[in-house]
Amino acid sequence: MARRSFSEVGHAVVLRGLPIEIMYYKNMIKKLPLGKYEHYKGKQYEVIGVAKHSETPEELVVYRALYGDNGLWVRPLKMFLETVEIEGKKIPRFKFIEN
Repeated sequence: MARRSFSEVGHAVVLRGLPIEIMYYKNMIKKLPLGKYEHYKGKQYEVIGVAKHSETPEELVVYRALYGDNGLWVRPLKMFLETVEIEGKKIPRFKFIEN
């Protein structure tokens, strides 16, 4: 079996050199390390936790902006972990920085 690259798996989070994006899909682990992340556009955020939508089973990442008024945001977990294509290169939407 050929080894898959991160872009083939379609996830973007790497924690201490371990590809947790692969574990997420293969084992359906639906947890995300808490801590600081950098958005592909350069701003930083702190992930506070993962919540469930009150009307659906969808999991949402709850995170705080580390700039401006420090607003709270939510985004579907699947979207938070996906890659985006910039100038033909796939990169993480959010990159884990530190706990």
